[in-house]
Amino acid sequence: QVQLVESGGGLVQAGGSLRLSCAASGLPFSNYGMGWFRQAPGKEREFVAGISRSGSTTLYADSVKGRFTISRDNAKKTVYLQMNSLRPEDTAVYYCVAKYSRSSSYYDTRSYDYWGQGTQITVSS
Repeated sequence: QVQLVESGGGLVQAGGSLRLSCAASGLPFSNYGMGWFRQAPGKEREFVAGISRSGSTTLYADSVKGRFTISRDNAKKTVYLQMNSLRPEDTAVYYCVAKYSRSSSYYDTRSYDYWGQGTQITVSS
């Protein structure tokens, strides 16, 4: 049974930082590209960041580039999202995702085989 369990969400003031973690189990972690999506109330789910199997390639949405950093530790089967300079518009539920296909797009929700349950991030102004 595959599980992706996010942690580290919460309430933070604008300009602050948070670090999300996603612990994976039940899958060969190093064989999966990983990523983060988010969904704000009334909005569609959107890509935030992605990282390749080895961690050598990372991708970011333009809205978070330079502020967020994705990383992974294959030995610990964990992917991280370091979020700095948070803004009220970053408020959303953040989801950890995993995809097996090398060729599918990191930006497309349909590429992913597994999703976490989500963790709430609220940034106050």
